[in-house]
Amino acid sequence: MFGLGRHEIIGVDIGSFSVKIVQLRRTSSGWLVTGAGAVDISEKGADTPARRESNCVRALANCVRISGSGTKLAVCGVGGPEVAVRNFEFPAVPPEETARAVELEAKQLCPFNTTDIAVDYRLIPDGKGKTTGYLVVAAGHLVKHKTRLAKKARLDCAMMDVDALALLNCFKETEKPPANHATAILNIGANETIVAVEGSNGWPFVRSLNYAGGSMIKSIAAENDVTSEAVKAVFAGDPAQIPPAMRESFERACERLINDITKTVRYYGAQEGSFEIRKVLVCGGFALFGDIVKLLAGQLPMEVTLWNPFEKMRLQVASTHRGALMKNILRRSGPAMAVAAGLAMRTV
Repeated sequence: MFGLGRHEIIGVDIGSFSVKIVQLRRTSSGWLVTGAGAVDISEKGADTPARRESNCVRALANCVRISGSGTKLAVCGVGGPEVAVRNFEFPAVPPEETARAVELEAKQLCPFNTTDIAVDYRLIPDGKGKTTGYLVVAAGHLVKHKTRLAKKARLDCAMMDVDALALLNCFKETEKPPANHATAILNIGANETIVAVEGSNGWPFVRSLNYAGGSMIKSIAAENDVTSEAVKAVFAGDPAQIPPAMRESFERACERLINDITKTVRYYGAQEGSFEIRKVLVCGGFALFGDIVKLLAGQLPMEVTLWNPFEKMRLQVASTHRGALMKNILRRSGPAMAVAAGLAMRTV
């Protein structure tokens, strides 16, 4: 997360089932979208790690082509249970000793069992003579994996970020955070649900929930004795046409997610300096699954809305087939591309 100047970059979000790419340009009137693409990762023949990686690289290369980007510089993101964002506070240390002190703190706070970790941090002055801030720790193999995928797709991974921090970055750049209460970003993916809140004085609150869209699909499929692909096909259509039995399964599948979100919000509220969360912005690939946003809005005690950050940006594309495709991608899949947008807003 260290800037090296200003270069044209793309934000690359490599998920479990799809790849999303966004290229942006900052202007005096806001962010301008100059490239975008989204490609599903084929599951055909993906019965070994090597074949799954090959399918991912192919999807990434196709996504670069669709986006129309001419740059090879990429900012990639990592997430999941082997990535953590934690606050730290310890007695003041000289600047030249800060990095070492943070590294030791990261090893103490690391929630997963590995000695191969990547660490980054940001200091936040507290005015009380202490060294305070937040750190990011990720399993080293995750960083190496994303870097390898980018290289195989002929991209140069110039920076690695965290998906949750990219979401908060996108939120701050496109929305107007309220002064006296908080907005939570809820990113529902296939294998992970991210809850991210921008706390007071720039402190981020981030939690990764391991219950997400993939688990809900499997639950619905099992209850109705159908395949996961059949469930996806049904929920990709008009929510009003979902069979009653599947709808009931869907509502039951969402109960755990709602409980996890509620517990996370309560935990955030117990933190020092926290604000009341009055609004939840829902994004991610599974934000478009059925009418999940409507269901969450009916169960959570705050305003819940679908978040498409591209509604606050201008689009600069040629009047060509590729330009029409990009417009359609951002209109249809914008909520699923919030992480990629936040990554594209980084400066390298």
